[in-house]
Amino acid sequence: MEATKKGFDFKKFMSDNAMWFVLVILAIALTAVRPKFMTVGNLTTLISSESVKGIITCGVCWCILSAGIDLGPGAVAALSAVVSASLAQQADLPTRLISVHMPAVVCIIVAMVIGAIVGIICGWLVACTHIHPFIATLGSQLICRALAKMYSNKPVSNLDQSFRNFAVYKIGGIPMVVFIFLIVFIISWFMMTQCRFGKNIFAIGGNRQAARVAGINVEKNLILTYMWCGLVSGLAGAMLAARTGSADPSTNGLQYEFDAIAAATIGGTSQTGGICRMSGVLSGILILGIINNGLVLLGVNDNLTQVIKGLIIVVSVVVDMRKNAVRP
Repeated sequence: MEATKKGFDFKKFMSDNAMWFVLVILAIALTAVRPKFMTVGNLTTLISSESVKGIITCGVCWCILSAGIDLGPGAVAALSAVVSASLAQQADLPTRLISVHMPAVVCIIVAMVIGAIVGIICGWLVACTHIHPFIATLGSQLICRALAKMYSNKPVSNLDQSFRNFAVYKIGGIPMVVFIFLIVFIISWFMMTQCRFGKNIFAIGGNRQAARVAGINVEKNLILTYMWCGLVSGLAGAMLAARTGSADPSTNGLQYEFDAIAAATIGGTSQTGGICRMSGVLSGILILGIINNGLVLLGVNDNLTQVIKGLIIVVSVVVDMRKNAVRP
C-alpha cells in the first residue's frame, strides 16, 4: 500500500498537464479542418503575434498571483510604442514626429522605462493607498491611451531597420521577437521559482495578512510586481512597433490585457491569488494563440471571436473558483 501511495499519480499528472492535452487536441482538430494551420508560414505568424501578447502575460500573471489585476498593459504598450517609434524614425525623414533620433537599443530602453514608471505608480496606489487594483489600473489604462493619442494623433511609421530588426530579424527562420519573449518568460519563471521575490508574492497572494506577520514587506513587493508588469508591457509596445513597422496610438495593444488575463487564467493562475505555474501560463498563451489563429482561418466574424474569448475567460474563472473553493 505504501508503494502505491508513492507511485505515479496519474490523476495529479492529468490535472497538472490538462491544458497541454487541450493544446494538442486543438492543434490536431484545426489541422484536420484547415490544413493551412500547420504550415510553416502560418505557425511563424502565430508565434510572432502571440509573442507580443505573451510578453505582457508574463507580467499580468504576477499581478493576478498577488491577488490583484492589471488592466493597463495594452494602453501602456500603445504609449511605449508611439514614443519608441518616434525616436526610431529614419533620421533623414522630413516628416519626423520629433527631431530627436536615438539608437534602437535606447528606443527600447525608453519604452521599458515608461512602462516601469507607470507600473510603479500603479503599484504604489495599490499598496500604499489601498485602492482596488481594478480601479487603479483602469485609471492607468485610460490615462496612458489618452497620452498616446496626445503624443501623436496619427500612426508613427518609417522606422529604422535597426529598430525593426529587434522583432523581425530571423534566426533559423524564427523571428527575433519570439526569442525576446522566451527570454522574458525564462526571467519570469526564474523569479517565480528561484527567487525570494517570487516566494513573497505567492505568500502575499495566498494570505496578505499572514505574509505581513511573517515579516514580508507587502508594500515593497506589490510595487515591484506592478513595476515588472509595466516594464514588460513597455517592452511589448516596442516589439509591437518594431514588428509592424509603425505605432498607432488608437489600436496598438487594444484589448491585449484581456488576452493576457485570459491566457494566465486558462493556464491555471488563480484569480484569488497565491497559485501560478509558468508552464501553465505558457500553455494558456499557446492555447489562446491557436484559438485566435484558428478563428481567423475559419473566417469567424471578429465580434463572434470576442464573444468566444469572453466566454473562455468566464468559464476559466468559474472552473478556478470551483477548483479552489476549499481554500481559506
